[in-house]
Amino acid sequence: MTHIPRLVGMVHLSALPGSPRFGGDMDEVLHRAVEDAVALEEAGFPALMVENFGDAPFYPDRAPPETVAAMTVAVGAVGRATGLTVGVNVLRNDALAALGIAAATGAAFIRVNVLVCTMYTDQGPITGRAAEVQRSRARLAPEVEVWADVMVKHATAPSGTDPRLAALDTVERGLADAVIVSGSGTGAELDIHEATVIRAAIPAETPLVVGSGAEAANLGRLLEVADAVIVGSSLKVDGAPHNPVDPDRARQFVAAAREHGLA
Repeated sequence: MTHIPRLVGMVHLSALPGSPRFGGDMDEVLHRAVEDAVALEEAGFPALMVENFGDAPFYPDRAPPETVAAMTVAVGAVGRATGLTVGVNVLRNDALAALGIAAATGAAFIRVNVLVCTMYTDQGPITGRAAEVQRSRARLAPEVEVWADVMVKHATAPSGTDPRLAALDTVERGLADAVIVSGSGTGAELDIHEATVIRAAIPAETPLVVGSGAEAANLGRLLEVADAVIVGSSLKVDGAPHNPVDPDRARQFVAAAREHGLA
């Protein structure tokens, strides 16, 4: 069973050095990240996940050194500013970089979009590298948890893929500590039927985590299937992921989470 809090708020980083939309000021990137993180902490979130959301278009599975360096600085800044449990996701699928960042900063968990199997994404086919990831974890940061997506958003599974088998392989062969399910894209609500199928396929002690589309209004329905929630878009001004955190939206979400025993 995971030791990470069951309510995780997203810190979507602005474009980092080297990416096409980087504005030229890393201090501004850090200021925005810390501002969002503190707003989430003040709203009552017990955990955060830092992600290089602004770096699109993403490399498939090897982020460049400048991205890893910038994310290490950002994750460290967020951790120092809040003292909350922090996770890392290096898009699109650089789990090895995420592990390195976690080892350097004390982050407690990482998100891996494709840990096992293959998914067709907007970056092309991405194949999971669980063997490398888990050996690196054992060597670098054995205490860091691996939360892995099944049927990840912004992607399509090969024809004939069985979500139940993919989920079970993610846990039993990929050694994921938690399984994440999401909708078709950022902010899209998950398919409850598919989530129910996946929940039934994985061990009862493995948490099922909502990875997109959570809102205060639908939280009760999602938690009929899932055990934990990662939320970002619905906490932002106008519900847009590139916008800053809206403190009122964040507080409303935490209030709903508490009603359902999540926070």
